[in-house]
Amino acid sequence: MRFVIFTHSLISDWNHGNAHFLRGIASELSARGHEVRIFEPSNGWSLSNLVAEYGDGAIADFERAYPDLRSRFFDPESLDLAVALDGADVVIVHEWNDRGLVARIGKYRARNSSFHLFFHDTHHRAATDPDSIAAYDLEHYDGVLAYGGAIRDLYVQKRWARRAWTWHEAADTRVFYPRQAALEGDLVWIGNWGDGERSSEIREFLIRPVRQLGLKARIYGVRYPEAALDELAEAGIEYGGWLPNYRVPEVFARYRVTMHIPRRPYASALPGIPTIRPFEALACGIPMISAPWQDSENLFRSGRDFLFAADGDEMTAHLHAVLSNHELAKGLVSSGLETIRSRHTCSHRVDELLAIASAGESKSTYGGRR
Repeated sequence: MRFVIFTHSLISDWNHGNAHFLRGIASELSARGHEVRIFEPSNGWSLSNLVAEYGDGAIADFERAYPDLRSRFFDPESLDLAVALDGADVVIVHEWNDRGLVARIGKYRARNSSFHLFFHDTHHRAATDPDSIAAYDLEHYDGVLAYGGAIRDLYVQKRWARRAWTWHEAADTRVFYPRQAALEGDLVWIGNWGDGERSSEIREFLIRPVRQLGLKARIYGVRYPEAALDELAEAGIEYGGWLPNYRVPEVFARYRVTMHIPRRPYASALPGIPTIRPFEALACGIPMISAPWQDSENLFRSGRDFLFAADGDEMTAHLHAVLSNHELAKGLVSSGLETIRSRHTCSHRVDELLAIASAGESKSTYGGRR
């Protein structure tokens, strides 16, 4: 089959988490013998920021890490859809694409019914900025691939799309698997500051416990303001800046524990959506402790795959327990790996995608989670 994917960026994961999942899906599809064409805008903000901060060497590093994955750059206004979609069987359009392009692809699909067309939503805007989602013209799309049941339900309830399916993100286990390395510290956390969406949570669940326990800790991510960097320095936490996602496994191997701190919209308004970070951490075999979010879709086994901390005090207690109890840490690693490998790899998600595409018009309203 020929898959055509329109994304904000395949090359850059600078403040762009969807690139993680897309790389894994594209790699899995290609490994199964499918053809994958990936289009990204030539002036995308993620790649532009990456190059501005780290130069063209960051692109060369990506190409070495993923020798079989390449983007085709385009201008949304002048792209020739007849050429781009020639021979396509499945077309996926991510929600960060230009609205005009989203509508043009839909209208092209109305005149050419030879392929399945899906809109891919991996953000909280459906709940936090619904007008921005309602503005997309999805009339001629077969449906929406939403990365959580709560988002899927919004598309159906608000009649933004004819049908929708839950398509959770997952770990690319070709890249994310346990590595061996000399230890450099106790705690590592990989995440962006979040534009105020989790600044207080970072202080409560990370900065304060690290200070109280005297841990050797390091943070990677982007968009940290000077005031936040000062807070980290005062707590003795090292700041590593942007970290290419394909280097995350080797970093995890040098620390003893990590944590998940969801952005506030996911914890409060969109239950069941952990984002991709927990999948990747567990796949790498590092013990994880999570700040609160509601696993309403039973993706994991709380207390076995990872530990939940209700507040900063409980996070401090869990960190102390994991770092001082080898058997507890070992059990979390083993259970987490089992769950990822049995349910949450990009191979599983490709199976789901192929099943959704093959279902066609038989889905009268919306598909189930699996």
